[in-house]
Amino acid sequence: MQPPDPRKPMQPTSDFDPGKLAKSLLRRSRQGALATLMTGSGDPYCSLVNLASHPDGSPILLISRLAVHTRNILADNRVSLMLDERVAGDPLEGARIMLSGRAEEADAGKALLQRRYLSAHPSAEGFVSFKDFAFFRIRPTGTHLVAGFGRIVDLRPDQFLTDLTGADDLLAAEEGAVEHMNADHRDTMNLYATKLLDAAEGDWRCTGCDPEGLDMQDGQTTLRLDFPERVTDSPALRKMLVRLAGEARKKMDQGATT
Repeated sequence: MQPPDPRKPMQPTSDFDPGKLAKSLLRRSRQGALATLMTGSGDPYCSLVNLASHPDGSPILLISRLAVHTRNILADNRVSLMLDERVAGDPLEGARIMLSGRAEEADAGKALLQRRYLSAHPSAEGFVSFKDFAFFRIRPTGTHLVAGFGRIVDLRPDQFLTDLTGADDLLAAEEGAVEHMNADHRDTMNLYATKLLDAAEGDWRCTGCDPEGLDMQDGQTTLRLDFPERVTDSPALRKMLVRLAGEARKKMDQGATT
């Protein structure tokens, strides 16, 4: 038997979905290592940044123009971003992605980026209006996923970003849906977390939704609740959330009788 060629990326095995795992990391990550190119020398420069996700999953940054990485981006917007699962024990045993792309300063669509970023990082409300801060969105060109032995895969953007085609109604309704879930259905959010995702009870709140799922957060702990099928409008979202709530309550009732 010939050993694997180290020059070739390993292909996915039958028991994991690399695209789904990459999507989950993009949705759940709140910090990452951002690599930029130094102005003048072109030397690599790496820094820790907070991030959130656009409805399609692409990363959103809120960074100061006074920072070295921002000056680098304004000169050459090619970037790389590493995200990992932050597992207990050996961090190399967890999944991670190295995403490449270009960081574009927000112009049109800034309100959407700001809303989703502040939902993930409420403390940023204190400085989001500072004149030196600006929102950037990383437009991915690809990603390299490492998820253990035999699970090293290169992915195209269409394999890990969410297709928003036909979902304009859902995107328009997202802000109101998130506010409604957090104001009136926190008990349901807790059921989603504990019964459908096996998480601990907590102060779970919704931070966003998209055609493929719901993003949830309790402090710095994040969860991704995938929808069993795609939703593209407000009525379909409402039906899906009611359906998932019913599944969660059924599991709760089953647990109470065993």
